[in-house]
Amino acid sequence: MNTDDIVFVDADMFLGMHSIQDSVRIACKNLFVQRLWIGVAMTLEQIGICDDVVWGFSRHVQSEYYPFMDTLHSVMAARRVPYSWDDMRRAESDPRLQELEPSNALLLARVCNEGAVLYSVQPELLERRDLPVRQAPTGTELQFPGGLEAAYRLSLALRFEEPPHAPRF
Repeated sequence: MNTDDIVFVDADMFLGMHSIQDSVRIACKNLFVQRLWIGVAMTLEQIGICDDVVWGFSRHVQSEYYPFMDTLHSVMAARRVPYSWDDMRRAESDPRLQELEPSNALLLARVCNEGAVLYSVQPELLERRDLPVRQAPTGTELQFPGGLEAAYRLSLALRFEEPPHAPRF
């Protein structure tokens, strides 16, 4: 992984840190550990998708999950970005994006407009060799620094069979 890349993550990558499949969970978690101080970018919509999914869990599970998520968003070098008119125009005009769901088309328009890469676990995006989409590298599980690791361990009260994909419109 080139740390100089501008890296975007989608909701599936973020929520993938809570996959019941350890290979997915560790790959997603490791990306965030590696980029904690370097940074990632997420669109406001992708952050909203994460919240929407988590709000579907019981209040007890949310109480175990949100301290980690809140702390991670507070300490991580993260950019939270809205879509622009240029992103909307590109999503409509770039032939590579035409077959994607609107949410993914907009996200990838933003990624392309910034000359960035997107890390995702969505199979339909990962198989697209014509788009700047990457899979997080697998490896030994890394640890978050300090108390963030303990918060992460508690947050594992929330687990997904597979990370949820962007909503279908």
